[in-house]
Amino acid sequence: MSQRPLSPHLGVYKFAYTMSLSILHRITGCAAAIGFLGLVWWLMALASGPQAYAGAMACLSSPLAKLLLAGFTFSFVYHFCNGIRHLVWDTGRGLERRQARASGVLVIVAALALTAMAVYFGSAALAVPAAGVTP
Repeated sequence: MSQRPLSPHLGVYKFAYTMSLSILHRITGCAAAIGFLGLVWWLMALASGPQAYAGAMACLSSPLAKLLLAGFTFSFVYHFCNGIRHLVWDTGRGLERRQARASGVLVIVAALALTAMAVYFGSAALAVPAAGVTP
């Protein structure tokens, strides 16, 4: 009887760049799901009236909340970009090692750039008071 493991695991494989992207894809999927719970809470506060919305905005305006929002934004954007990469792979394209590495770098760069843009424009929009609203 063989002493080999019944199924492959991390101890069998040499750690590779693409493995870390795959693991990050799973982690960002979970983080984005948690972030969407925060979005639902914010939308419920928005629908519940000015007092509930003011309370939600007071909570979401803290520096820690802003950092978490940026993290949730990155997790969603990375998961989305990497999901597109996987859809391309499902067509049979981009599976060669060189192509997989290049698309991995593209996903990371795109996720960072899109997150930076979302945070920048989101912060700029929050800095301008809405018409008719006094702080």
